[in-house]
Amino acid sequence: MCLAIPARIEEIEFPIARVDFGGTKKEIRIDLLPDVQVGDYVLVHVGFAIQKVERSEAEEIRRLHKQVEEAWNI
Repeated sequence: MCLAIPARIEEIEFPIARVDFGGTKKEIRIDLLPDVQVGDYVLVHVGFAIQKVERSEAEEIRRLHKQVEEAWNI
């Protein structure tokens, strides 16, 4: 099973992008999605952007992750 976390792209210096995971900022690889732009939302798995998503989808995924965390008391 793949667990991917949504992030917003803030800076790009291909093939590296600086992203925001809702307050946590990291550098990721964007080799698989060379057409992404600053402001886009992507799903990140093990440091790689694997899919571009709409903002509404990213927000829904974050909401669902939060529900799981609360249910597991993480």
